[in-house]
Amino acid sequence: MSLTRLGPPVCERCGSPGPWPVRQCAECAGRRLAFVSARAAILYDAQARAFVRAWKEGGRRRLARDAAAVVAEVISPVAAAALVPVPGDPERAWQRGDVPARALAREIAAIWGCPVLDVLARTRTLRRQRGLSLDERRRNVRGSVLARADVPHEVCVVDDVYTSGATVDACARACRSAGAGVVSVVTFARAVR
Repeated sequence: MSLTRLGPPVCERCGSPGPWPVRQCAECAGRRLAFVSARAAILYDAQARAFVRAWKEGGRRRLARDAAAVVAEVISPVAAAALVPVPGDPERAWQRGDVPARALAREIAAIWGCPVLDVLARTRTLRRQRGLSLDERRRNVRGSVLARADVPHEVCVVDDVYTSGATVDACARACRSAGAGVVSVVTFARAVR
């Protein structure tokens, strides 16, 4: 399976690829994002969707190791005291037997030599993000994540796919409320509009 790696030029803030480097692209300009930067390893295209579907819905948990290897190949290790995985929806985690973001964070941590701090939790069950508009996605996740413990000053939120940035932004806000001053984001794949 051929996965399209993402590289420069990208938006400095949200990591969206573009024809030239910008500080803030049209997608993140005017938004009050709680993270300082987001980077993804691959483009979320048809090949990536098939990979992620096999990993998340097909029960092929070992693909988390392959995804982490691609992340480590494309993205330089971040300056963070810990990697913080996006919390999974409890019902879907029970059905899958795992939380993909947690598995990805563990595998990246093993490569980068960084600890995982699994402190975020969902405050409520969310309706599925798939099919929602950008505004609906943002409203859906607003206030849906909290930190169960203090977090270090610099942390990196880890998720499998960056679609609208709403989920990682909610997680970054929770980290900042728990003491983080600098929150970065790393994801395996990124949707591009």
